[in-house]
Amino acid sequence: MEVAVYYIEMDELKKQINVLLIEFNSAYVSIGGEKLELEKNELTSKTQDPEFWNDTITAQEVSKKLAKVDSRISPWLKIKTELSDLDELAETGDSSMIGDLSTIYEQLSTNFNSLKQELKFAGPYDDHSALVTISAGAGGVDAMDWAEMLERMYLRWAENSKFKVDSIDRSTGDEAGLKSSTFEVSGKFVYAYLKGEHGVHRLVRLSPFNADALRQTSFAKVEVVPIVDSPEDVEVDEKELKVDVYRSGGKGGQSVNTTDSAVRITHIPTGIVVAIQNERSQLQNRDKAMTILRSKLAQLKLEQHKEKVSELKGPNEQASWGNQIRNYVLHPYKMVKDTRTGHETSDTDGVLGGALEPFMDSFLNSSMGK
Repeated sequence: MEVAVYYIEMDELKKQINVLLIEFNSAYVSIGGEKLELEKNELTSKTQDPEFWNDTITAQEVSKKLAKVDSRISPWLKIKTELSDLDELAETGDSSMIGDLSTIYEQLSTNFNSLKQELKFAGPYDDHSALVTISAGAGGVDAMDWAEMLERMYLRWAENSKFKVDSIDRSTGDEAGLKSSTFEVSGKFVYAYLKGEHGVHRLVRLSPFNADALRQTSFAKVEVVPIVDSPEDVEVDEKELKVDVYRSGGKGGQSVNTTDSAVRITHIPTGIVVAIQNERSQLQNRDKAMTILRSKLAQLKLEQHKEKVSELKGPNEQASWGNQIRNYVLHPYKMVKDTRTGHETSDTDGVLGGALEPFMDSFLNSSMGK
């Protein structure tokens, strides 16, 4: 009788292990596991070359890329190996191991379910950092104030998430608020989290800039693009670029203000313009401008489902009524609602204070498999 019970338990355990193997293999394909493995092996091979550190700059870039790939794939490789070992042990049918095998299975199942959250981050640039640009739209001074409120919201979210933020450009309004603000947010899966924020954001409130305190509707556009550092990721034809250099008018000391160090690059086919003056030299500004241009083109490729940059059209979405992805209503009631996922909350203070995770998770969940 005891033997029969054992066989039932072992057979059931084998079935559970098999189901877990199938689920794991499917998830491994979704994250591009084999490609990541190959990339890790190729980068590791480069670091083992005796002449690897002869070119310090290239060596640092390769080492940085290896660390990034390794952090992504290593947890999956660990489970892959342990799951394979568990399957082999279960096939031996050793009755004395049923308790230990069940414990190992439960632990692997728990670890895999936790790791499965990364399936939300299967997009081509999801593991990249992100460039965020907030621009005031229709609504005058209220819209510029709204742009500054959004900037504060995202900076608080980044701070709470322990992500690094670097300001690229910031233009304040004449009376209040911001005309525009561009900043870089660095960290693991930053673009994955922020990509759902890309679009027009609409605010409804009693205007603090109106003597009659009338209800005002304001708009601001949030542009989120993945930071694409490698030229080979997005190839740009130099013949399609117009490059202008001019004297910087911003901060940075005498050398910045008295030389033609600022750079403006126009991508002629799409009309995208990137101007950078923050760096100390013209070369540094050009490199930064090209990184931002590639990043914006990468985002356009995703939006327009194009493989080649030459097939892209310029962005034309306006920050006005009808284009909003999210509504923030502060009067006559309080509600923040996403127009794409339907997710909503009455905790407007929390959202504007940086509590964006529920909206981000909702967008990621709705986007899985698309």
